[in-house]
Amino acid sequence: MFTNRPAMRKEPYQEATTGQARTPELERDFQLIRDAVQQKLLSNDNGGRSLERDTDKLRSRLEDNFNAVLEEENILYNHATRTQMLQWVAADITGYGPIEPLLADDDITEIMVNGYDKVYVERFGVIEPTNVKFEDTAHLMRVIDRIVSPIGRRIDESSPMVDARLPSGYRVNATIPPLSLDGPILTIRKFATRPFTVQDLISNGTLTVALASFLKSCVEARVNVVNSGGTGTGKTTFLNVLSSFIPEAERVITIEDTAELQMKQPHVVRLEKRPPNIEGKGEIAIRQLVINALRMRPDRIIVGECRGGEALDMLQAMNTGHDGSMTTIHSNGPRDALRRIETMVLMAGMELPLKAIREQVSSAIELVVHLERLKDGSRKIVNVSEVQGMEGDTIVMQDLFVFQYADFKNGRVQGKLVPTGLRPRFLEKFTANGIDMPDSIFEK
Repeated sequence: MFTNRPAMRKEPYQEATTGQARTPELERDFQLIRDAVQQKLLSNDNGGRSLERDTDKLRSRLEDNFNAVLEEENILYNHATRTQMLQWVAADITGYGPIEPLLADDDITEIMVNGYDKVYVERFGVIEPTNVKFEDTAHLMRVIDRIVSPIGRRIDESSPMVDARLPSGYRVNATIPPLSLDGPILTIRKFATRPFTVQDLISNGTLTVALASFLKSCVEARVNVVNSGGTGTGKTTFLNVLSSFIPEAERVITIEDTAELQMKQPHVVRLEKRPPNIEGKGEIAIRQLVINALRMRPDRIIVGECRGGEALDMLQAMNTGHDGSMTTIHSNGPRDALRRIETMVLMAGMELPLKAIREQVSSAIELVVHLERLKDGSRKIVNVSEVQGMEGDTIVMQDLFVFQYADFKNGRVQGKLVPTGLRPRFLEKFTANGIDMPDSIFEK
């Protein structure tokens, strides 16, 4: 996410969305009530065989049984505490247990569960501990199973790792022993319900008005762009913003490992890779989807992230009439991004000379936009670099915009994104598409 507000909270994250702290007395009540409600649901549900099948009906029945348990146990609460207790019980039986309030908190972009008693969150780009805990490892495993079962996945000793997308769009990754040595690990990445706009990124300081204008023109002129950066730098979010500049008349095919892009154009085809089934069969890899996309009459192809041999097919698409295509890649900088693409092309199994690979890279990719997450948690574009071609066996690049660090004050990084004074060679594409780009954008 690109929310660049610094996290001011120093103490562990409290469950603000739950409305009331769970005191030791309420904790004892919660466990008693939850167990009793769950037993009633199981005893009235054919041995519990359909307990997880219809969540809406289950929640309705849960509330009826909750009220019955309070009456049977002669437990009296005021309205606020009664409502809160019902939420806790419902979250534990039909939802995601103690992490459900974290999922409801719009300020949180990532939830990291390192065992049943260690839960961290990322807020405004800063990771912080929470006071949220599961009862024990078995409780955490039940919640993980409840997350992955409805999407047709399983997690056990024979299949100890799951990476999937929830119906809500959240991305979930879970590992259990023997892969994770200290117990079950659960990571959930949340995505904004409203896609970020270029104006949001300007307001947050991720880029400047001048750079936004330049990048918009690059997309309209069908410049091939690679977004690079480390984990959590906002590459996919920025790719989503860049893709919003694509004209509505074009046919765009998106290919993703886990669907995250939220494009608004009317003629968009979304493809998502398919993982292998329980028997290890039926996988459809990103590379297969890129090859297939070329047969679907695309104007542009957008690959959410290149990680392997599909990089070769992406380069060939960029070089064979699909100008304006885009992708993202993990890297430490613009030059490192190109080196990683060279490595990925070799992973395709084609025995190509290194010089031939570099010629493919330099002729296909025209612009690399590099993002970083800074010390204060903010995400910023720190380099915009043009790929100019080859000199001998070397790919030549030049920086067009760079972020100049100034200072670190009051918990915030001080600096600004400035032009280098150099003009890109591909400006002729702007002219061919009737795009006027003032020289002032590139002046220091």
